[in-house]
Amino acid sequence: MKAIVFDRFGGPDVLREADVDLPTPGPGQVRVRVRAAGVNPVDGKTRAGLMAALRPTTFPAVPGGELAGVVDAVGEDVRDLRVGDEVLGWSDTGAYAEHALATTVVRKPAELSWEDAAALPVATDTTERVLDLLGVAAGETVLMHGASGGVGTLAVQLAVGRGARVLATAGPGNQEYLTALGATATTYGDGLVERVRALAPDGVDAVFDLAGKGALEDSVTLRGGTDRIVTIADLGAQQLGVTFARGGADRATERLSVVAADVAAGALTTTVTTYPLHEAVAAHEASDSGHVRGKLVLTVA
Repeated sequence: MKAIVFDRFGGPDVLREADVDLPTPGPGQVRVRVRAAGVNPVDGKTRAGLMAALRPTTFPAVPGGELAGVVDAVGEDVRDLRVGDEVLGWSDTGAYAEHALATTVVRKPAELSWEDAAALPVATDTTERVLDLLGVAAGETVLMHGASGGVGTLAVQLAVGRGARVLATAGPGNQEYLTALGATATTYGDGLVERVRALAPDGVDAVFDLAGKGALEDSVTLRGGTDRIVTIADLGAQQLGVTFARGGADRATERLSVVAADVAAGALTTTVTTYPLHEAVAAHEASDSGHVRGKLVLTVA
C-alpha cells in the first residue's frame, strides 16, 4: 500500500511516498481503508524530532494520529464493528496511508463528510480535556491564544456552548472568523495585556494557549500567577510553572460521537483545507507556518 513516511528527523522535505506492507489487525483492532487523515502541529514537531523525548520514533515512521475511513478488516475481540462500517478516530500505526490500524474509533454519521470527520478526533479530545482541566464553567471568561486553527475552531464553540465568554487571539485576517464562531476577537503580539484588560476589566478566569508563541508570560501577568493556565503548544511551559497538556490515554469516544453528530447536523462548524496524500510535504509546510485557518486534512483516493 502507499504511505507517507520519513526516515530521519528534519523539515517537511524528509517526507516521502513509499510502498509499505499492508498491516494486519491484532486483538481489539480494526483495519481502516483511510479516506482522510488529519494534519496536526504535533505531526510536524514529531517529524522534526522535537517530540523524541516524549514519543520515541522508529524509522521509517508514518505520521498522523487521526483518520476517517471504512473498516475493511477486524481483529479478534472486536464485537461492535464490522467490515464496511464508516468510522472516525485515532490511528495506531500512522494515518498518512491507504490503510491504518485503529483501536479507538466511532461510527461516522452518514451526513458527515470524510474531510470533516478527519478534522474532529484530536480537536474534540484536546478541547474537552483542556476545558475540563481548566474547570471552565458558565459565566466565566476564557482567553484562548491562537484560536483560529483546527483545535481552536472547535474549542471556541465548545467553550461558548458551556456558557463561557471567549476572548480569542489570532492574526488580523482571522478576526472576523473568530467573531463568527462566537468569540470576542483581538490580535496577538505587543500590547496584548492592555487589549485583554480593556475587553475584560474584571480579568480572565482561565487561559488556553493553542499558539505556543510566547504568550504564556502575558497569560501569567493577566492571571496574576500560573493557576488555570494550560498550553498544548509551548514546550517551555515547565520553566514557567505552567501546565502542558499532553495527549490523554483515555479518549472520550462518547463525546466524539456527539460532536460528530453536531457537525453533521450543522450545530457546530468546521473549516477544512485539503491536500491529496501525495502532497503531504505541502501540507506540512502550511502547518509549520502556524498561520492555518481551521484544519488541514489529507485526502486518500
